[in-house]
Amino acid sequence: MLSTHDLRVSYGMSEVIHGISFDIGEMETVAIMGRNGMGKTTLFKSLVGILKAEGIVTLGGEAVVDRKPYERVARGLAYVPQGRLVFGTLTVEENIATGLEATGARVIPGDIYDLFPVLLDMRRRKAGNLSGGQQQQLAIARALASNPRILLLDEPTEGIQPSIIKQLARTLNDIKQIRKISILVSEQVLSFATEVADRMLVMDKGRIVHEAAGEAIDAQQISRYLTV
Repeated sequence: MLSTHDLRVSYGMSEVIHGISFDIGEMETVAIMGRNGMGKTTLFKSLVGILKAEGIVTLGGEAVVDRKPYERVARGLAYVPQGRLVFGTLTVEENIATGLEATGARVIPGDIYDLFPVLLDMRRRKAGNLSGGQQQQLAIARALASNPRILLLDEPTEGIQPSIIKQLARTLNDIKQIRKISILVSEQVLSFATEVADRMLVMDKGRIVHEAAGEAIDAQQISRYLTV
């Protein structure tokens, strides 16, 4: 569904992503683990087209490295940024409806409220009045409204209480099965990543330094990369 080869990203003359290559299969959840400052957000912004990158990025077999962000969204890529960035002055329903622009649909898909029932109850409430966990659910719902083939989530557990983190993990697993999509998530919370990931990649200083899948995932080994 998504593939990169020798992906490089620079800020001015300083290269911060150093030749990253990886693939994400159909209905696969891949977690990219790493401490702050290791390049996870930069990688995600390059995948969605916010930052210019060199190398190869393909989405469903189509090269998109030179495509604008809105063109990538139209081809099935959805992005939930770090910090959520919901529209605080719009209602929950209006926020979700902004995701419909990519498809031209006029009606919010019913399964979104099935996945996030709290949003149905709060659909007339201003998004700025929601809790952090509710805003994260809203940001994901907005992304799903664009009917993506692959969903990118940057640090979705940031600022969310533990009970909501567990609920979010269950919901992401449900989303993958119901929508038949692939998910790429960047994380520092290992317990959350373990709940959702089929495969884990670890980033350190702009490089992939470790990869494991399924039963080969060693939480203790990965945790060593996450400690300062």
